[in-house]
Amino acid sequence: MNTKVDLAGITLKNPIVTASGTFGSGAEYSEFVDLNLLGGVVTKGVANIPWEGNPTPRVAEVYGGMLNAIGLQNPGIDVFVERDLPFLAKYDTRVIVNVCGKSKEDYVEVVERLADQAVDLLEINISCPNVKEGGIAFGQDPNAAADITRAVKAVAKQPVIMKLSPNVTDIAYMAQAVEAAGADAVSLINTLTGMKIDVKSRRFALANKTGGLSGPAIHPIAVRMVYQVAQAVKIPIVGMGGVMNANDALELILAGASAVAVGTANFTDPTITRQIVDGITQFMAEQGVEDINELIGAVRS
Repeated sequence: MNTKVDLAGITLKNPIVTASGTFGSGAEYSEFVDLNLLGGVVTKGVANIPWEGNPTPRVAEVYGGMLNAIGLQNPGIDVFVERDLPFLAKYDTRVIVNVCGKSKEDYVEVVERLADQAVDLLEINISCPNVKEGGIAFGQDPNAAADITRAVKAVAKQPVIMKLSPNVTDIAYMAQAVEAAGADAVSLINTLTGMKIDVKSRRFALANKTGGLSGPAIHPIAVRMVYQVAQAVKIPIVGMGGVMNANDALELILAGASAVAVGTANFTDPTITRQIVDGITQFMAEQGVEDINELIGAVRS
């Protein structure tokens, strides 16, 4: 039985990876999950300099998931290279670094720093605010998204995955824009913008007022968007959004995803990624599926 998948020319031993921002850079979860069993570890977002993130409170539980407004807090590329990459090098799993920035130059600087590091793929988070354009996310403007893609591809030594925001009118159009600009793959969906108000205090639950909604509530939207993008582009897709079990992961695979990232579920059960890998293997055995690739985009009308 083959569970290996190809992601932009890189072979993953199985399609399950972690979602950025929910797994640290692996060390936090390594006592619960053998990282060798995963297809890959996607790191927390890494910027060219340390980011403090947003003020607290910045996490709130809601129906069917959670809101977060962490603000991509991270220690910066220097600490990441010195501390986190050596840890990940101990494991036989693919290393996918999530890159964030507030300008095109920020992204390019981080990608250049990673060129000679033991990194398999780069995931470029274009849901970051573009400080030069009044704070609109790069991923909400197809021209800005394409511009970032071209700039990163010009200096990258690893395949580039562009992480798409669902907070757009047409996510398939965004995917086509980054594909045309040279993206090797896309990942979707990032969080949906939401809000929670504490009715007794009449205050916002998050200091930032709004936050990113993740968890099972967004899963049907993720399945729909992955399917739409799979019909619109030829590059591979990493699907994510509310994956809580193997069945959820298989839905995204059938919709067209070559790999699946597990995020919020890690907070509910730190062993969930291992369970999902086992669940997919069990499903394949029960269904007589010899190769996981038979399932990619195999949904029937």
